[in-house]
Amino acid sequence: MDYLLLLVAGLFAGTLGGVVGTGSSLVMMPILVVMFGPRQAVPIMAVAAIMGNLGRVLAWRRDIDWRACGAYCATAVPGAVIGARLLLAIPPGVAETALGAFFLSLIPARRWLAKREFRLTATHLLLLGAPLGILTGIVVSTGPLTVPLFTFYGLERGAFLGTEAASSFGMYLAKVATFQAFGALPLQVLAQGMGVGATLMAGSFVGRFVVLKLSSAAYRSLIDGLMAFSGVSLLWAALR
Repeated sequence: MDYLLLLVAGLFAGTLGGVVGTGSSLVMMPILVVMFGPRQAVPIMAVAAIMGNLGRVLAWRRDIDWRACGAYCATAVPGAVIGARLLLAIPPGVAETALGAFFLSLIPARRWLAKREFRLTATHLLLLGAPLGILTGIVVSTGPLTVPLFTFYGLERGAFLGTEAASSFGMYLAKVATFQAFGALPLQVLAQGMGVGATLMAGSFVGRFVVLKLSSAAYRSLIDGLMAFSGVSLLWAALR
């Protein structure tokens, strides 16, 4: 029954990620912590995230903006390596509190900037990639941060989902490689992560069908709802 729950939750989380570009970790982490413990849950989710993002890359491969992806990954990937090494040195709750408050502030900020047609450039992505990469190495997921990043660049729907997934794929690959180098990724954890990742990958293709049915306005409202949920969840986890 435990593994059946994991399968169903993974498919739902993968579909959610396939629709809004993030959220899989928010669904899966509590379940993974209960089933495998907190020390195993983080590397399991990192491996699963690689496969989930690969699923979205394959689903939206024709829409990916490789220029934006390359600019972001140039600094985000090395940043993720640094963040993974810093993970154990930071007091618990600090990063989650800061990110939770930031996510909530992004909702009105995104709408205000959208009305003024604010756009990021490839140079902005290059400069912002390093700090976001470090945060990705430290916390389980910074997906709600990359959502406004790539939408401010001007990407929506399939182009956004594919480009964000391709960028995240590089960061999580670097994070998993760092875990491996420090002996935090035994074969059992790798196998468990691949099992969870297979369900996330399947959900990515289900999410594609949902996205194609949504209007642009409905999709943007969905993104705002995700950021609100992410911010409240992180604040609750940090302060409880």
